[in-house]
Order: sequence, then C-alpha cells, then structure tokens
Amino acid sequence: MVPAHLCERASGILQGGTRTADVANAINCHVRTVRRLRQHYRETGRTADHPRSGRPHLTTPAQDRYIRTSHLQDRYRMAITTARVTPGMLNPSISAPTVRNRLREAGLRACGPVVRQVLTRHHWQQRCLWAQTHHRWTRQDWQKVLFTDESWYCLTRGDGWTRVSSKE
Repeated sequence: MVPAHLCERASGILQGGTRTADVANAINCHVRTVRRLRQHYRETGRTADHPRSGRPHLTTPAQDRYIRTSHLQDRYRMAITTARVTPGMLNPSISAPTVRNRLREAGLRACGPVVRQVLTRHHWQQRCLWAQTHHRWTRQDWQKVLFTDESWYCLTRGDGWTRVSSKE
C-alpha cells in the first residue's frame, strides 16, 4: 500500500508524461502499483483509496515520528536497534520488521554499515609508502598498469556507496 502523499506525487509525475517505470523508481514501489494507480485515477478522478478493514497499526503516531526522526538523524542506524530503543507505554516492544514498515511508509529505508576489515597500523604504513613511491608517476607510467578490480567506496557518510570502476 502506497501512502496518500506518494499517490498524489505519482499522479502528478504521470500527468507530466513520465514513464511508469520511472515513476515507480521515484516513489520506491512496483511498476504494477503505479499502473493500478493510473487506472484508478482515470476511472474515479482521484488517487485516494477507499478505507479497508485490516490489522491496526501496532505503533502510535508518536512512535512513528520517533522512528522517522531517529533514522533521519542517523541513516546507518539498523532497524533492530531502533526497535529496541523505541519508547512506548501501550506496546513496550516492537519488532524490526515493524520499524522497516514504518520507514517504508515514510519513504525511508533502514541500512546498516558494511562491516569491513579494519586497517591496521601496518596496512596504513604500507599504503602511505606505496603512495609516496608512486607520487611522481607520469601518465605514460600509469598507462603501463592494468587495473582489474572494481571496488565500492563510501566517500562520505551520507552519500551512500559509489562504485569506482577501473575498467574502461
């Protein structure tokens, strides 16, 4: 189920002539959902869906706000951590999937940092020595080198992962 504000946004983007697949990527849902939304808008002239009976939310609006703001403050916070520390009187414990559902409803995602091997002092010294050795290499020197790997680097904490490929 797509939140009402995302339905309105999708409808506006569709009316602008954007492809269905691009709209689905923009609001982070499946293409079939956008197609159904477009068809519903053509038939009824509105994007609002009729209310359904179903399982009520386990979290309160205050807890939903807490989940959103805590993940906006720290994008690398894991859902299980948020589930453990979310305050609540009526429902003292919520699960990680519940946190993920609330984040998805808000258009956010929980993501954890990738665990990598820690650089030791020896690694750091070896990398510095390599950089100093190759500091004055010219373009002709570098053209003799063949790079065969692709690596992922996190340039800053907030920008996500950037793929750096040495293949051309």
